[in-house]
This record gives sequence, structure tokens and C-alpha cells, in this order.
Amino acid sequence: MKRVFLFLSILVALFTQRVSAKECDTACQIQQVNAYFSALDAVAKSTSTEADIDHLLSLMHDDVKYIHVEYDAHFDKTSWRKAFMRNLSLGRYDNTERNLIKVLNTIPGKNHIAVEYSHGLIDVKGDWQPTDKYLAVFGFKDGRLALIKELW
Repeated sequence: MKRVFLFLSILVALFTQRVSAKECDTACQIQQVNAYFSALDAVAKSTSTEADIDHLLSLMHDDVKYIHVEYDAHFDKTSWRKAFMRNLSLGRYDNTERNLIKVLNTIPGKNHIAVEYSHGLIDVKGDWQPTDKYLAVFGFKDGRLALIKELW
């Protein structure tokens, strides 16, 4: 009886571990990328607060890495939060409700998605007008954002 119980306990543990290490399919990836840009928009506004920064970072895996190739930026979650907080305290966020980031195109891969996106402004007619286009690769671990690599 003890062997059966032990065997069943091991099976339950393995099943639970497999379920908790969920994959993030393309729809999941796009949803998380859109949530990331929405939260990033909130952080970049002149009205942003520490709570906006914490919300953005709550979308990330604890082991998230932010890399910006051009600027040689390499942040983990803690150092990225400090950088956001420094910019907030220096008043560097000055976007308005008219500023909006949108995803233009995506290319899915294994636990990654390449994203073409653009910052833009909503004009007086309510139409979004894109500015420059950018490229980023997002990686996922345990079904959560674990890598943002800017390639512009």
C-alpha cells in the first residue's frame, strides 16, 4: 500500500510540475506583448506613478532580462525597476493620452516572438498615426515574459 501511495504521489508531483511549466502559444505571446506595451505606455505618461512601474514589472517572469543592443543595456528585474524609478523621479516621462504603442507584425518561434512595433500619436480625428518602426524579440519562460531584446 505504501508503494502505491508513493507511486501516486510521484505521478501527481510530476503532473503538477508539467502543468505549472506551461507553454505560451502564439495567442498567449501576442496577448502578453500587447499587455506589456499597454503597461509601458502607462509608465511613459507624465501622470505615471510607482504603481504603474510595479504593474509593468508584475507582467514579467522573476528571471526577466531586458536587453537593448544599441544602447548596451542589460537589466534584470531589480535593476530595470531602479532605472524606471530614476527616470520617474527625474521627470523624464512626459507622454500624454495621445501617445500609443501598437504592434504592427509578429513572427512566432519556439518560446519567442519577433515583434515589429511603432510608437504613434492619436490625431484630432482619433486616428492613430505611427512614427518610427522598431523590432524586439520577446522570450517566454513558464508561460511568462522572460526576455525583451530590443534590436534597434
